[in-house]
Amino acid sequence: MWGGYRGGEIAMMPVEKRILIKAASMYYLDHMKQSEIARRMGVDRTTVSKYLKKAMNNGIVKIEVESDSYEEIEAALERRFGLREAYVVPKSYDMLAIKQSMAHAGLNLLRRIMADGQVIGMAWGSTIQELTKYAHREKMPQLDIDFVPIDGGPESIDSDHHVNTICYEMAKTVGGRSHFIYAPAITRTSEIRDAILQDANYEKISQLWQQLDIAIVGIGAPVKSSNLVWAGYFGRDAIDSMRRTGAVGEICSVFYDKDGNPVQTPFTDRTIAVPLDTLRNLPYCIGMAASREKVPAIMGALRGHLINVLITDESTATILLHE
Repeated sequence: MWGGYRGGEIAMMPVEKRILIKAASMYYLDHMKQSEIARRMGVDRTTVSKYLKKAMNNGIVKIEVESDSYEEIEAALERRFGLREAYVVPKSYDMLAIKQSMAHAGLNLLRRIMADGQVIGMAWGSTIQELTKYAHREKMPQLDIDFVPIDGGPESIDSDHHVNTICYEMAKTVGGRSHFIYAPAITRTSEIRDAILQDANYEKISQLWQQLDIAIVGIGAPVKSSNLVWAGYFGRDAIDSMRRTGAVGEICSVFYDKDGNPVQTPFTDRTIAVPLDTLRNLPYCIGMAASREKVPAIMGALRGHLINVLITDESTATILLHE
């Protein structure tokens, strides 16, 4: 696969155009991870990265970034769904670019609304983790704020994505305090959950939930690429049974129907998370989500007033307004 050195770098042997198109389609259109593409194509991840770079250089992939403002579409979202605020970012074939744009938007919003004495709840997920990265790059106001997890911590993923890490990193950027939850989002049995609910740590965290001023959440969908599948809480074959419950989405591992009402699932009595009713009554509950497959989940959250601020991309916003 690799040739000799050229200009100090390993040179890539000629590759068929169809291979570059295949790799680019899986990455930009199907939103597959580079590691998944590598397994599918029988190469290593570094080779996939080289394919994608070559596809970009050869004009096979063209990413357009629109710099127009989105005041009209934001106002339309606010009117239709009674939102306190909508924040629309540019569309892109690159899902990571969209997540990074949403994270930057979320940070801009936080900088504007954060104040001394607040309690801010953080969920876990890749977009929210990107928000903490931006917070470290920019000069943040120093404030007396408590950051608290509003969902149990995923057990089987990198610590950077863990809700406790996210709270710690955000608190560090503003000189505030972070609180940790010592429990998974979904316990193995209901008996374990019942025991955790009696623990002093959970009692402290749940008391802070009653004091929340702001919550930042992702919006998940019962699809095979969901965060809960990724984190190992249930297998892909459980998705169909989840849909039969009427679930269209989840926030903080709590599933809800098309109107935003909680639904009973096999995980309900094993879930450790802030109640959806608590989120409904917050001054700010900021939902961050984008993609066509998440539209039913976002619509359910909007109809049920589970969020009052939406950060999404132009493509998703357009679909929402025409649903």
